[in-house]
Amino acid sequence: MFRILSLLLGVTILVTDAAPLVIPLGSGGSRSIGNGSPGLSIDFNQAAHRRTCHAGGNATVANAKAVYLLTNAANNSVVALKVAADGTLSDGSITATGGQGMNGVDAQGAPAAPDALFSQGALKVAGNTLVAVNPGSNTASMFLIDPADPTKLTMVGQPVNTLGEFPISVTISAKLSQACVANSGAKAGIACFSMSACGLTPLDTALRTFALNQTTPPKGPTNTVSQTFFNADSTALLTTVKGDPTVNNTGFLSVFPVVNNVVSTQDTQSSPSGTAVLFGSALIPGSPNIFVTDASFGSATLALSSSNIATVSASTKIADQAATCWAAFSDVTKSAFVTDVAVNHLVEVDTTSGALIKETNSTNGNPGLIDLVSAGNFIYALSPGNATTKAAVTVFDVSGGQGSATEIQNFFPAGVADSAQGLTFY
Repeated sequence: MFRILSLLLGVTILVTDAAPLVIPLGSGGSRSIGNGSPGLSIDFNQAAHRRTCHAGGNATVANAKAVYLLTNAANNSVVALKVAADGTLSDGSITATGGQGMNGVDAQGAPAAPDALFSQGALKVAGNTLVAVNPGSNTASMFLIDPADPTKLTMVGQPVNTLGEFPISVTISAKLSQACVANSGAKAGIACFSMSACGLTPLDTALRTFALNQTTPPKGPTNTVSQTFFNADSTALLTTVKGDPTVNNTGFLSVFPVVNNVVSTQDTQSSPSGTAVLFGSALIPGSPNIFVTDASFGSATLALSSSNIATVSASTKIADQAATCWAAFSDVTKSAFVTDVAVNHLVEVDTTSGALIKETNSTNGNPGLIDLVSAGNFIYALSPGNATTKAAVTVFDVSGGQGSATEIQNFFPAGVADSAQGLTFY
C-alpha cells in the first residue's frame, strides 16, 4: 500500500459547488455545504499534520482518522467510518457520489459476488482529496475531506466521464495534481484528469486502451483490469491486468512513462515468468520494486528494468489460498499483507525473500477479505458481504512488528449492501 500525505502543496481552494447528499450516522452527525454557504477553504497540506504515534520507540507512524469504502449500490455512495485512538471503527456518514455502482458478471452471466469489481483501489485519498469510481455510470467523482471531521465530504464539481466503460480503479499523484482511472469493460483502458478547485478535468480525448475484448459489465474475474497506480516519484503509471490460465492468456504489467508531467499514451507490457493473474499491488518504500498478488498462487515481488520490463525477484505460494488478490505494505512491520476473497485470513509476507511470516486465521464468520489498507499501527480489511453475511471491516493491530497481527474488531457499517468495494483512509 502506498500513501501520499499531501496534494497540491501550499494550495488553498474555495469550494462553493452544491454538496451531494450526506447522511449522518452515529453520534458525530454530518453537515454539508451548499451554494448558500460562504464556502469552505481547505488546505490540501493539512493532512500532513495529522496526529502521530510511536511504535517500538523508533518509527513514527500516522494512524488513520477515517476509513472509506464504496457501497457500489445502484446509487453509489462513499461510506466514511470514524477511527478511534485505539484503531477501532464506528459509523460516520454516507455521501452520494452522484453516480451508479455495478457488478461484473460471472461465467454464467450472473452478477459477480462478492468481488463485484474484480479490482483493487475503487477509491483513493491524497491529502484532503478523495476520488471514487462509479462503475455503473462510467464516471468518477471528487470530494474534499474536512480535516476537522474527515467523515464530512464535499463534492467538488460534478462526476466526470472516464472515457471508457466500467471504471474500477483510481490512483492520485500529488506531484502531478492528477488522477487516473482504469476502465475494465468493453472500452477498457486508462484516462487521466487534472485536479483543481473545479474538480476533475479530462486531460485526454481518448483512452490508453487495453485489448481485452471484454463486455460491459465485464465477465470475470479473469481477463480484466486489476489496479492502476503511480510509482513513488510519479515517473510512471502502472497497471496490473489479469490473464486467463484456462485459455493460456497470460496477464501483464503495463507501464506508461510520465514525461514532462504528462502520462504517455504508449506503454510497455510484460508478463513476468510464473505469473498469470496479476491483481493487487503495493509499493515498497525505499525500493523500486513492486509487491503484487497473483490469484493463481499467492504473491510476488517484481523488479522493473530500465526498459520497464518486469521480472520476479521473490514469490510466495500460499498453500491454502483460493484467490489471493489484494495487497498492502505496512510501514510499521516493513512487510506486506495480502487477503483472499474466499479464505478469511490475513497473510503477512517478507517482500525481499518471499517468506511467509504469519497467517492470521479469523473465526469472525466473514466469508473472506478483499481490499485492505495499512494505516499506522493497524490493518483494515474489507469483507464485502454476500447474500447471508453483512459487509464488514476487520481491524488488525500490528503495532508489535512483524508476526504480531492480531484481530481487534470486526465492524459492520450501517447502510452498506452486499456489494461493498474499495478501501482507503485519511
